[in-house]
Amino acid sequence: MIIDCHGHYTTAPRALETFRERQLASPDDPISDPSIDDEEIRRSVEGAQLKLQKERGTDRTIFSPRASSMAHHLGNAATSIRWARVCNNLIHRVCQIYPHNFVGVCQLPQSPGIAPANCVAELERCVTELGFIGCNLNPDPSGGYWTDPPLTDRWWYPLYEKMEELKVPAMIHVSSSCNPNFHATGAHYLNADTTAFMQLLTSELFRDFPTLKFVLPHGGGAVPYHWGRYRGLAQDMKRPPLAELLLHNVYFDTCVYHLAGIELLTKVIPVDNILFASEMVGAVRGIDPETGHHFDDTKRYLDALTWLSEEDREKIFAANARRVYPRMD
Repeated sequence: MIIDCHGHYTTAPRALETFRERQLASPDDPISDPSIDDEEIRRSVEGAQLKLQKERGTDRTIFSPRASSMAHHLGNAATSIRWARVCNNLIHRVCQIYPHNFVGVCQLPQSPGIAPANCVAELERCVTELGFIGCNLNPDPSGGYWTDPPLTDRWWYPLYEKMEELKVPAMIHVSSSCNPNFHATGAHYLNADTTAFMQLLTSELFRDFPTLKFVLPHGGGAVPYHWGRYRGLAQDMKRPPLAELLLHNVYFDTCVYHLAGIELLTKVIPVDNILFASEMVGAVRGIDPETGHHFDDTKRYLDALTWLSEEDREKIFAANARRVYPRMD
């Protein structure tokens, strides 16, 4: 079994985008949910995610709404709740049609300046009614201006309490950037992964929530490359060693799109904290001219690592995901 912990519905039917455009243009006008039949859903994934699963030898994808389209900085709290419900319901339908290939993770109805407690009801609905196994948590709903408190602030605690109660983790994943200084996928995403890790390093969050679990996507941004810096900062701050401080609660995915990056990730981060992921079909869709294969075919990089034991591979490809997402089974 090979579980890809990071997949987005980037190929959703056009009707979803049309709904969002109408919603943002007239936020006070009642509009119907987008009309999308099962055949449209099949067409949207069979030539993309399902095709790539078969070609690359993966079995199941932890699937969530398109990250860039969450766009929490657009609209208001009411439109965000409606948009999250529409997107999450569509993910649920994909998982119903292909229950062996996809399992759902939800978008939260976040908005700048609106307390995360506002997300609790939608998280509970998705987990208890739709069978979802986790959520995507945006640490910066402002879209690149970071106007809300850090993830370690008590502002977020009601959401964390519900996550612990439901036994679901969060992938810390920003959405689109409206700040022209930060390209969304090349800067904003990786900045956020790195920023979140540093926030966690300086806090006592996991003392208050010992079973809370976060997945840092995109290999953790700059974290593995600068692991010595973070170890040194923790030491200078009189913090516990990183393994004790964070690695019971924080995990890293393998959305790193070259072999040298995967080599570094697996040499720096303990195998128990790495979850296989590809983000297909995602931010980087082209073929690497140096290899002749898609950049996001991350299984190839792991297959090339001769120092991983069979036990290591089983952990990265499936066992760790099952442990971090206990509702999966």
